[in-house]
Amino acid sequence: MLKFVRRIGLVCLAILFCAGLFAKWNPFQDPTKKRIFVMEIRNDIDPRMNRYVDLALDQATEENADIIIIDMDTYGGAVNDANDIRTRILEYEKPVWVFINNDAASAGALISIACDSIYMVPGANIGAATVVLGEDGSQAPDKYQSYMRSIMRSTAEQTNRDPTIAEGMVDDRIEIEGVTEAGKTITFTTSEAIKNGFCEMQVTSIKDLLSKNNIENYELINYELAESEKIIAFFLNPFISGILILVIVGGIYFELQTPGIGFPLAAAGIALVFYLTPYYLNGLAANWEIAVLFIGIILIALEVFVIPGFGVAGIAGISCVVMALIFVMLDNDFFNFDYVPSGELSTAAVVVFAGMFGAILVIFGLGYRLTESKMFSRVALMSEQRKADGYTSSFYTADLMGKEGTVFSTLRPSGRIEIDGEIYDAYTRGEYVEKGEKITVISQEGTSIKVRPKTA
Repeated sequence: MLKFVRRIGLVCLAILFCAGLFAKWNPFQDPTKKRIFVMEIRNDIDPRMNRYVDLALDQATEENADIIIIDMDTYGGAVNDANDIRTRILEYEKPVWVFINNDAASAGALISIACDSIYMVPGANIGAATVVLGEDGSQAPDKYQSYMRSIMRSTAEQTNRDPTIAEGMVDDRIEIEGVTEAGKTITFTTSEAIKNGFCEMQVTSIKDLLSKNNIENYELINYELAESEKIIAFFLNPFISGILILVIVGGIYFELQTPGIGFPLAAAGIALVFYLTPYYLNGLAANWEIAVLFIGIILIALEVFVIPGFGVAGIAGISCVVMALIFVMLDNDFFNFDYVPSGELSTAAVVVFAGMFGAILVIFGLGYRLTESKMFSRVALMSEQRKADGYTSSFYTADLMGKEGTVFSTLRPSGRIEIDGEIYDAYTRGEYVEKGEKITVISQEGTSIKVRPKTA
């Protein structure tokens, strides 16, 4: 019986293996049909776009695409992310074409030049790759321009285009007869790009592009982000980030107010994961920023649990947390904000402070109502042991209040007394009472009874 089961198992494995081979090699598929993979670059070049292109090229490889077409319309973005995209395109084994569907400016021009073929719609533009600062849009220092000129030249050389023209898209000092004069950065229209070898031909659509390249028998594959990536993009929304910050701060506060419950701390931890993970995957959250965030949390914990009062540790901890939450949202290079648009910096600061302010409103506005609610009483011990209900803090079960007795051993101010033949520990309000004198019980809380000398 065991041998029979083994044979059946081997047969099943063989069938699955053959099915896998058949899925990859379909004899009924037309071998002449081209698989055209289309991806879009229609936003700023930043870490999110960097990750998008990386995922798209991986998907194109899995789909065994014959040609990759980039549908582009961008004004540019971060140079470091554009350089990453450029490198991947240059190293990609299959042909990569770009369809400029209006603009390929700055970093978009660099990516376009890295492609094997460039196609443009009527009225499109390519060029204007001068590096500018994110703060005010002013021209960056020459060391940045030099780097951009270098990668523009090397990219043009590798794709058999004029490197001097590519460099002129960055440097307005370059003069090329018949192309540009000194003082003007090169930006080509569609016809000018065709004339100077920076565009293969003018097209009106991707379908027109394929038709003019005599590709009639093809399968078009439009890249779409996976559901998991859409979820990540959802959590990158500034509004959602602000809500997550609210949950983080509020959860930590309520856990400190009612230690041991676990739910508020768990909610804060989950919110922190949802806050950091999308930014980390998109290359925005650097390791040092996450480290600063946790250092800030540790400093706050030390201030609350170890160091009395509110001092240097608490202020430093709050500063680290706020700074890290803001920096996580920005594409800064270790405190270098030259290429971070001023709008993004202010947006990140507003999101973080709005989230914290919202948490404060929740803490002071809803905190009392929450602790008094029936739902909260299910997870926290909220009952009170009132004296009127018969609860007492006294060690003694007998009611001794107001009773008279005799000092059994001198009270200095504590000692022992005798009441109704029973010996009790007792103390006075500070008076010394000698042995044998009369006393009256005025309190019986705890393990010792409070008495006063009996007045005549």
